Amino acid sequence: MPEMAQRSGQEDPERYLFVDRAVVYNPATQADWTAKRLVWVPSERHGFEAASVREERGEEVVVELAENGKKALVNKDDIQKMNPPKFSKVEDMAELTCLNEASVLHNLKDRYYSGLIYTYSGLFCVVINPYKNLPIYSENIIEMYRGKKRHEMPPHIYAISESAYRCMLQDREDQSILCTGESGAGKTENTKKVIQYLAHVASSHKGRKDHNIPPESPKAVKLQGELERQLLQANPILESFGNAKTVKNDNSSRFGKFIRINFDVTGYIVGANIETYLLEKSRAIRQAKDERTFHIFYQLLAGAGEHLRSDLLLEGFNNYRFLSNGNIPIPGQQDKDNFQETMEAMHIMSFSHDEILSMLKVVSAVLQFGNIVFKKERNTDQASMPENTAAQKLCHLLGMSVMEFTRAILTPRIKVGRDYVQKAQTKEQADFAVEALAKATYERLFRWLVHRINKALDRTKRQGASFIGILDIAGFEIFQLNSFEQLCINYTNEKLQQLFNHTMFILEQEEYQREGIEWSFIDFGLDLQPCIDLIERPANPPGVLALLDEECWFPKATDKTFVDKLVQEQGSHTKFQKPRQLKDKADFCIIHYAGRVDYKADEWLMKNMDPLNDNVATLLHQSTDKFVAELWKDEIQNIQRASFYDVSSLHDSPGEVDRIVGLDQVAGMNETAFGATYKTKKGMFRTVGQLYKESLTKLMATLRNTNPNFVRCIIPNHEKRAGKLEPHLVLDQLRCNGVLEGIRICRQGFPNRIVFQEFRQRYEILTPNAIPKGFMDGKQACERMIQALELDANLYRIGQSKIFFRTGVLAHLEEERDLKITDIIIYFQAVCRGYLARKAFAKKQQQLSALKVLQRNCAAYLKLRHWQWWRLFTKVKPLLQVTRQEEEMQAKDEELVKVKERQVKVENELVEMERKHQQLLEEKNILAEQLQAETELFAEAEEMRARLVAKKQELEEILHDLESRVEEEEERNQTLQNEKKKMQSHIQDLEEQLDEEEAARQKLQLEKVTAEAKIKKMEEDLLLLEDQNSKFLKEKKLLEERIGEMTSMLAEEEEKAKNLGKVKNKQEMMMVDLEERLKKEEKTRQELEKAKRKLDAETTDLQEQIAELQAQIDELKIQLAKKEEELQAVLARGDEEVAQKNNALKQVRELQAQLAELQEDLESEKTARNKAEKLKRDLSEELEALKTELEDTLDTTAAQQELRTKREQEVAELKKAIDEEARNHESQIQEMRQRHGMALEELSEQLEQAKRFKSNLEKSKQTLEGDNKELASEVKVLQQAKLDSEHKRKKLEAQLQEVLARVTEGERTKGELSDRSHKLQTELENVSTLLEDAEKKGIKLAKDASSLESQLQDTQELLQEETRQKLNLSSRIRQLEEEKSALQEQQEEEEEARRNLEKQLATLQSQLCETKKKLEDDVGVVDALEEVKRKLQKDMEATNQRLEEKAMAYDKLEKTKTRLQQELDDLMVDLDHQRQIVSNLEKKQKKFDQMLAEEKSVSARYAEERDRAEAEAREKETKALSMARALDEALEAKEEFERLNKQLRAEMEDLMSSKDDVGKNVHELEKSKRTLEQQVEEMRTQLEELEDELQATEDAKLRLEVNMQAMKAQFERDLQARDEQNDEKKRMLVKQVREMEAELEDERKQRALAVAAKKKLEMDLKDVEAQIEAANKARDEAIKQLRKLQAQMKDYQRELEEARASRDEIFAQSKENEKKLKSLEAEILQLQEDLAASERARRHAEQERDELADEISNSASGKSALLDEKRRLEARIAQLEEELEEEQSNMELLNDRFRKTAMQVDTLTTELTGERSVAQKSENARQQLERQNKELKAKLQELEGSIKSKFKATITALEAKILQLEEQLEQEAKERAAANKIVRRTEKKLKEVFMQVEDERRHADQYKEQMEKANSRMKQLKRQLEEAEEEAQRANASRRKLQRELDDATEASEGLSREVNTLKNRLRRGGPVSFPSGRSGRRQLQMEGELSDDDADSKASEVNETQPAQPE
Repeated sequence: MPEMAQRSGQEDPERYLFVDRAVVYNPATQADWTAKRLVWVPSERHGFEAASVREERGEEVVVELAENGKKALVNKDDIQKMNPPKFSKVEDMAELTCLNEASVLHNLKDRYYSGLIYTYSGLFCVVINPYKNLPIYSENIIEMYRGKKRHEMPPHIYAISESAYRCMLQDREDQSILCTGESGAGKTENTKKVIQYLAHVASSHKGRKDHNIPPESPKAVKLQGELERQLLQANPILESFGNAKTVKNDNSSRFGKFIRINFDVTGYIVGANIETYLLEKSRAIRQAKDERTFHIFYQLLAGAGEHLRSDLLLEGFNNYRFLSNGNIPIPGQQDKDNFQETMEAMHIMSFSHDEILSMLKVVSAVLQFGNIVFKKERNTDQASMPENTAAQKLCHLLGMSVMEFTRAILTPRIKVGRDYVQKAQTKEQADFAVEALAKATYERLFRWLVHRINKALDRTKRQGASFIGILDIAGFEIFQLNSFEQLCINYTNEKLQQLFNHTMFILEQEEYQREGIEWSFIDFGLDLQPCIDLIERPANPPGVLALLDEECWFPKATDKTFVDKLVQEQGSHTKFQKPRQLKDKADFCIIHYAGRVDYKADEWLMKNMDPLNDNVATLLHQSTDKFVAELWKDEIQNIQRASFYDVSSLHDSPGEVDRIVGLDQVAGMNETAFGATYKTKKGMFRTVGQLYKESLTKLMATLRNTNPNFVRCIIPNHEKRAGKLEPHLVLDQLRCNGVLEGIRICRQGFPNRIVFQEFRQRYEILTPNAIPKGFMDGKQACERMIQALELDANLYRIGQSKIFFRTGVLAHLEEERDLKITDIIIYFQAVCRGYLARKAFAKKQQQLSALKVLQRNCAAYLKLRHWQWWRLFTKVKPLLQVTRQEEEMQAKDEELVKVKERQVKVENELVEMERKHQQLLEEKNILAEQLQAETELFAEAEEMRARLVAKKQELEEILHDLESRVEEEEERNQTLQNEKKKMQSHIQDLEEQLDEEEAARQKLQLEKVTAEAKIKKMEEDLLLLEDQNSKFLKEKKLLEERIGEMTSMLAEEEEKAKNLGKVKNKQEMMMVDLEERLKKEEKTRQELEKAKRKLDAETTDLQEQIAELQAQIDELKIQLAKKEEELQAVLARGDEEVAQKNNALKQVRELQAQLAELQEDLESEKTARNKAEKLKRDLSEELEALKTELEDTLDTTAAQQELRTKREQEVAELKKAIDEEARNHESQIQEMRQRHGMALEELSEQLEQAKRFKSNLEKSKQTLEGDNKELASEVKVLQQAKLDSEHKRKKLEAQLQEVLARVTEGERTKGELSDRSHKLQTELENVSTLLEDAEKKGIKLAKDASSLESQLQDTQELLQEETRQKLNLSSRIRQLEEEKSALQEQQEEEEEARRNLEKQLATLQSQLCETKKKLEDDVGVVDALEEVKRKLQKDMEATNQRLEEKAMAYDKLEKTKTRLQQELDDLMVDLDHQRQIVSNLEKKQKKFDQMLAEEKSVSARYAEERDRAEAEAREKETKALSMARALDEALEAKEEFERLNKQLRAEMEDLMSSKDDVGKNVHELEKSKRTLEQQVEEMRTQLEELEDELQATEDAKLRLEVNMQAMKAQFERDLQARDEQNDEKKRMLVKQVREMEAELEDERKQRALAVAAKKKLEMDLKDVEAQIEAANKARDEAIKQLRKLQAQMKDYQRELEEARASRDEIFAQSKENEKKLKSLEAEILQLQEDLAASERARRHAEQERDELADEISNSASGKSALLDEKRRLEARIAQLEEELEEEQSNMELLNDRFRKTAMQVDTLTTELTGERSVAQKSENARQQLERQNKELKAKLQELEGSIKSKFKATITALEAKILQLEEQLEQEAKERAAANKIVRRTEKKLKEVFMQVEDERRHADQYKEQMEKANSRMKQLKRQLEEAEEEAQRANASRRKLQRELDDATEASEGLSREVNTLKNRLRRGGPVSFPSGRSGRRQLQMEGELSDDDADSKASEVNETQPAQPE
């Protein structure tokens, strides 16, 4: 399909893929279909037309055409049912309910007119050529179809490809896609699209991965996706050589092809193979009108350059007879461009320049064949070649001799019996021979090209896991008269249709079995079997092809005899028909599935035999052009050809044109295409039909083993117009393509299938009450529905998930459904209308009653309106409002109630609102708190931002460090580049060597040419010698007879020598043979002269003896006849031995090939091992990197540290295991290498021995042949005399002994060869066992590597590749074992043959003994001949030696060439390997840089956190100090309070003691008491505050402890990181130490001195370490300074960059302005030029006008004649004047534009000056900044230099000391010392770490002690407070006690005073004295002493209360 190309237009691709369902499901069309009963009726114009059935009249029906409404009478059988509109534009036509031709055609037409070119038809995908570009082949569309199932997407070739690809991957089943169709239907284009899709979907992962990597060189580009590119590029090459322009198609494939794309297990393309069929080679010599031959001829003639044209002797298109129509261009294409594309495609396919040139030479030669002209001689029919220029050109191109070629064409040698005779050819025969050669040459070139493409595409030495085959072959062809080619194509399509029918039958059967349907299965494939049998049946009765082959054997057979025999054999066959009338041009008819085809059998025998001139074939085989010789080698070597001409014609009818019998010329097809499925006898010639049948059976076997996918391409019209579809043409193709056949098969079964759910949903309306309510299974529901529908049981089947119907049932159901729906709709409409009518009627009734009421009221009013009382009533009625007061009151009450309710509601709402208000206030407070928190968070975020800024600065510093590293890496890269250049120079040297070799080869070729010239001279000499011989032989008749016999024998011997020479190197052997022949001829001439002299003397004697010997001669003749028969038998056996020897040589070659393959396998194993080692290194590096990452990330806690250590141990163990495995693997590979090397050496030795034996065998064979010749000559000479025969008998005995000795030697050599083959087999078995061991170990390695899968995914892929390679090796070993068994069988056959030979030799010996007895009397004359024979033997041996020497030299040259080639390939591989390593290193470097950056960022983050923690710790410390101060202040305050308390107490005591007046002091005491209580409360509050503060300090302390722990962890991590850095440094140092140790291995002798100096050096090392630490400190300080400077630099750079940016902007603006200026200036210049041009034109016109006026004035005589001219010129002048005016107006406009532009230029210049001044300023600023930058850089460099010098000094000192150590210490001692030092250092560091940890612990302990002290102090303070409180309470108690005592004392004193008074009174009065009160008082005091403090307080208060009353 030439037009089906991709297009990137704006059209929506979905328009050409998806159907618009809105149009399909249109209810109007559905109603139209049901109403009109539409059907299809036949139409001549449209194929079928839509019509509606009007009435039926018996067998006929009246229909009305839908298009024009005309009525027509149609037969019932011609009517075809129409599908419902539901099935319009259906994607799969198998779903159509009415499957018929009309429906299929209509569906395809509808889809085609909608732009939908793809449609399914069951298994088929039908494609119609759109003849325009469609946007449905883009990569987006490919992605759309990728991974989708067929039914999920619309029909497309991509859907077919995707389903085939997925089936292949999932089912592991090979797939095939069969594209058939007419020429121009689009088979090739669809094949291309399939390949494009598969190349996109299944391209190799390597190519995929490397898409992102920019290719460094063109080779990298080549490697990228090379196989997919080559697969796509194979098409242009095949198209140029195999496609041609026909009437139907501009790019028609003139051959069939089967493209087999191989895939591996993962689904990636691994190779491809192309097989071709039926190349239309006759097109190379003649073409029909308006057609072209193959594209390559036109491309070559149009596109070849001058150099190439001269090399290929090319001429013009019209100079070639074979280009029948000259140069016919293809519209829209250029042959020149196509030629370039073809050449590019060949380069992509890696064709060499020599190969391309050789191919083009052959193409040119094919054209030259046609230019050879023959003429008929006058007197005879013989052809002659009057001019041989074309023949010379042809022979130059094909490397032949012109003389030999003309002789082979005009007088070829043919075999008549045993002799060869030269026969003259007629003009017709010569022309036919040349055309046959041209066709054969082109076909062989095409076959070679396909083979070469296959070689390029077949990457692997094995087949892929599975394949997808794409068959692109011509479809069924039915012309008016069909020939042999059409029979072959139709036979192929019959077989393909049978395959389709069979696969469809199988799929149907599977579907029915899966659904459990009972159905009598019909194998539809059997329908086509009779037709296939008619064509291909071999016998009983024979088919068409078999009869054709049979006729080819008979010399007098003609096409008519073939037809007669065919009619006789197959006349009764059902599929065969004879021509109906005598006038018919056809010879016979065959009824194919697509229809009846008439065949014309003209030239069928010729086409089937495809004859060829053997003489020219041998010349071509012996061509000096290697390419041509290779093309023709299989013709001579493999096939024993029959004679080219019918011998009987020589005897019977010499006057007639010879009947050509000939042979097949496609003999090589079995090698390139398929190979015969059954073996044919060697020597049988193979016909075209036979070979085609074999290749087709092979293809069908391949296709039957695949899962086929069918694509049918259809051509819509022959005019190549888009959007036009000819119905009859499409129907014919549908018939031919088998689409209608597939539909016929569908109609036999149940094509319509519906899922239960869909059936129920769509057709439940037909059975409303069949299914009860509730749930019911889908199957049961469908069964009930079917019962209710009462369908015939034969029309349906119910499966497990679907219901199946025959064709037409669904259409019937659709009709019923539509009727049901129309009934329902009608009923629904009736109900609706009734309801609406009733509603309208009710409304009318209401209106009627309302009218009546209105009328009644109006009548009443009219009556009453004049009545006075009524008037009064109407006036009084409004005044009667009093009666309604109660109603108003009630209304008011109701309103009041409502108001109250409203009030209650409002109050409730108010309460609720208050509550809500409260809630909102609370929420507001919460939000305020949140806001506060947010502000705090914001502050923290600000802090974070500040930190991030700092972090950014640090990262920038890191970035600068990384930049410096990048520079270092660039330097490293530069070194690698230098190495690469060295490698390239090395490669160039190798190429120069190769060129030298090539020059040597060319010299050899020149020598060969000179040798050929010598040979020609020798041939001429030979001719002269033959003339001389003939003169000598004329002298004596006897001698003439003998010499004639000798010459015939010599000719036979020469032919044999030639045949032997062809096996070896052709040119050299030819030279040697011709030299031998020359020498033989000279010697025979000399010997014959001697013999002549002798015979002159002996004739007289012999004449006397002749009479006596005559009787004996008669007897000897009889014996001779017997001996000749025996000799022929011996010669036949010798030939068999030669054949066996050739077989042995073939086996040796096969073994050599196997060895080479084994070597390749071993090399692949080596590469795999190298990969594994590389992987191991990568793994170790990645493990170290992972270690560092793990150490960085997983050390946050102690538990994670333990985990890390465990993981490190595991990794170390794994590493050890991998190392051990690698060592084992390496050792095994080395062992294998050694064994393999040994095996290879032994094999090579054996091969050399075999070669020697072969040469010996050849010598012995030559000697045997010589002996045979001698025997024959002796037997003939025996006629002369008995004495001669006796001599001969003796010599024969000696020769027999020699022969026996040689035979025994041959047997011995055979035995030795068999022994060697056994040895080879055993060695192969050993190799296979070793390889199996290697496989097992590889599997173990793969298992080990799988444990590290998560970390090492890349390694997995490589290991998988290795395992795949090993599997390949195992498969290779199996193949070798099979070949071994084949070799054994061959050896057994050889042994059997040897036994037969021995038996034959025994019989020969017995026969020879008898001959000896009989021929004892006849020996004498042979002495001279014996001498001649010996001399000849010596010459032969000398020439053989020379030949062997030359062969050895040639072999050596070949070996050196191969070695150099291998070295070059190895170097290329190494170079690629180095590139890969460099790329990997770059990747690793990037990864390392990323890791370093991450580590630095992490370290920076940790440093920030540490700084933060330190800052927080400092803040906490300051807080703790402030708290401690507050606590001290509180303590001091407490002491002051205590002091105050004491003072108060003292004052109280003083008061107590000093104040006698108790009553006065009570109030003061109470006051003091209150003040004291207040103070106590204040003290309590202070105490509580102090406790809170203490709690806060404790919390802060805890936080500090947590921070301290975090800080400790951080410090530990930092320490570990430093340790790791130090360890890395140590490792680096250790590496350096080891390297230096490796260099200084020679100086290990100074061991004793080293032991003595060891201790001193250790001391020195300690000093050095101290120096290193000092240097490190200095370096840290320098780095700090550097960072500061870098920060300053960054600032400066930022400023500089800003200045540059501003400058760049200014420059850009200025450039734009300048551009504008320039453009304006250019415009001005252009305008000026235009103005000048117009001025010049005006002047020129004026000049012309003046000249014309002068001429007119001068030429008065010719005025009448010139009047017309004058008018014309005046008109011209007027026109020019008008133009001039226009130009002037244009000029004015241009002047205006010029002024405007000048103004713009002025403004722009002013702006530019301003800008330039600004730019100058910015430039000055930039220069200043650059100066500052340079100064800073200089400072930086000075600093760096100083630092580097310091470092260098320290490093040099260290290196000197290390060198001294290395010179003195042994390797083991050094390693121990290094280990000890590392241990000591680590111990020191550990100690330091422990010291730090202990210091931190001490600090922590101190903090704890301080805290404990603080706590104890707090406790003490609390205790003191408690004691103070207790003391205060005690003081209060004592005070109360004192008060009580005081009160008691006062009371006692008062009592006493009262008693005293009473006593005084009594004393005064003189009464008795008593003391009751005193006792009571004492008692009371005692009681009070026993009371508690509280009681005391209460009593005291009571006392206080009672005291004031006492004085009264």
